[in-house]
Amino acid sequence: MKNIQINHAQKGFTLIELMIVVAIIGILAAVAIPQYQDYTARTQVSRLVGELNALKSNAESIFNSGGVVANEDDLTVNPREIGIGWTGSNLVAGANTAPNFGLTINDGNLATLSWEATMGTDASTAVRGAVVTVSRTANGAYTCTITAPAAGGGWKDSYAPAGCPVS
Repeated sequence: MKNIQINHAQKGFTLIELMIVVAIIGILAAVAIPQYQDYTARTQVSRLVGELNALKSNAESIFNSGGVVANEDDLTVNPREIGIGWTGSNLVAGANTAPNFGLTINDGNLATLSWEATMGTDASTAVRGAVVTVSRTANGAYTCTITAPAAGGGWKDSYAPAGCPVS
């Protein structure tokens, strides 16, 4: 009598193959998750800088057309109340989610103008507490600076966008 061998095709994966796949996924996740968190933090800082910079043109328009901004010397006035177009942001700390607005007038002329916003609890933990300030000098030059949050939050200077350095 002859022995007949039947070749059985492999069905499924071996345990070692599955363990290798799980290990590879774990390594990829270990690299990808911190990169995604950095990306999110950078994006949030850039977004707030963009939102604050958007106020420049409206403010310039008011001043160049001879307009007057209400509450000129109040450094904590809500920009929504002075007509420069702040629409609100979920990234800004504070009850009214508006940046502090500062304006000084010397002899009837605009001396300085600034917006300052602190990143609130809706922002990534790494950037929470960072302060973004956009300032205008009397000669019309704008500057943007970021004050990093207190130590321990995971802030990296690379979160600051180009043109708005950490001070």
